[in-house]
Amino acid sequence: MLQGTGSHVGKSLLTAGLARWFYRQGLVVAPFKPQNMSNNAAPAYDQACGESCGESCGESCGEIGRAQALQALACGQTPHVDMNPILLKPMGAGRSQVLVCGKPVGVMTAAAYRKRAQDFLPAIIQSLRRLQSTHEMVLIEGAGSPAESNLRVGDVANMGFAQAAQVPVVLVGDIDRGGVIASLIGTHAVLSPADRAHIKGFIINKFRGDRRLFVGGIRQIKAATGWPCLGVVPYLTGLEALPGEDSLDLPTRPLHRGRVVIAVLGLPRVANFDDLAPLREEPDVRLDILSAGQALAGDTDLVIIPGTRATIADLAFLRTQGWDTDIAAHVRRGGWVLGLCGGYQMLGREITDPQGVENPKPRRARGLALLDAVTVLRPRKQVREVTAHHQVWDIPVRGYEIHCGETRGKESSLFEIAGRPDGVHKGRVWGTYVHGILADDGFRQRFLRELGARRMAPQSYTGRLQAALDRLADHLARHLDMAQIKAIASGSSSTSV
Repeated sequence: MLQGTGSHVGKSLLTAGLARWFYRQGLVVAPFKPQNMSNNAAPAYDQACGESCGESCGESCGEIGRAQALQALACGQTPHVDMNPILLKPMGAGRSQVLVCGKPVGVMTAAAYRKRAQDFLPAIIQSLRRLQSTHEMVLIEGAGSPAESNLRVGDVANMGFAQAAQVPVVLVGDIDRGGVIASLIGTHAVLSPADRAHIKGFIINKFRGDRRLFVGGIRQIKAATGWPCLGVVPYLTGLEALPGEDSLDLPTRPLHRGRVVIAVLGLPRVANFDDLAPLREEPDVRLDILSAGQALAGDTDLVIIPGTRATIADLAFLRTQGWDTDIAAHVRRGGWVLGLCGGYQMLGREITDPQGVENPKPRRARGLALLDAVTVLRPRKQVREVTAHHQVWDIPVRGYEIHCGETRGKESSLFEIAGRPDGVHKGRVWGTYVHGILADDGFRQRFLRELGARRMAPQSYTGRLQAALDRLADHLARHLDMAQIKAIASGSSSTSV
């Protein structure tokens, strides 16, 4: 199990890189994260879903964190709900939707969830045991930090889980943030002796500069903790193809200064923003993420309104920024708009929430009225992978759905999925519930050509993902003691290194 001295120390990518390395060594590997908090979700398979969710056996019908779906790809595995048994999807105001083994079980405040977390531990352990029964190695990612000792009672994400499951732990520190020596030694200081006993070594991540200058720091950490150093990983750039896990991973500046300008509204509760990752490495695209107070530039070719975990609240935020006025002017100038899931709902005339799906009180909101469509939010969530037929360009498009709304529009449908309509289009304003369409090479390249792009990324998006994972794995193998990590996983390691 990889745990960190804090959030965003690189646990997700380290887990993905290790997973790819051991998979390439011939091991049957699975990723696992007992509890994840993210609005970036992926559809996942659940062979036991059949009757309970009304889908035919074999369809994707549960949700896991996007990071675990990426790690599954690194292992050559199909994403499965057992890989992330508890997923918390923040809704704002201290509330989150709680999913257990891929299915929603309710909306809870942080305090309410803390009281119930131990109730979910048996389901977490059962998911782990099922993976262990069919895989030779399970790589587990913690959440946050075990040093948050005020949260130790009832913990199911870090040391509470490690104790219950009896798994060894490797602690990761992020030197790029500074204070890594204090972080590692401080974590040792606040852990109980029983928790310390689970830690078998530490990794220094995101190192810049001359490693020889840090030899004394490693000695100091080892002397204070007794833990061996399993490696110092230099900072690795050029992994833009790999999707991030939450809004802190959104790019702050364009990667390219291309001829096609795409602006994405930076909504506070943005969800599934990995929809944007395939655009990051397109050489003719300048991808701008608009932050609060930033106006839409006049040279924008396409505005993307991304998915959101709270459509009505983020629609109100959009209006406070004046983006509704900017988008209306953009459309009058002949610009393109693409609304994805919650963004699609915003483009219609009205959104109603009669059963309090997003807020305890029923609500109704006026939409942007760029599409003649009306949305009603419903508690039952649609989660499935789909192959859609694009009605305008007459091409197949692969993607997935994760949404709680039903939208009916009077304009022409954008897609057809298994004989049913999805989405609406009116001129250059398009809305759809299908995520992942920009990862479909045929659709993305056709869209970019419509926008005026002349150059395309030379490799498919899936190819770029696979290449980035291989590069990450090779990088870790050069700088980590893979034999010792494998020995720790098998229970045969010695901490006297």
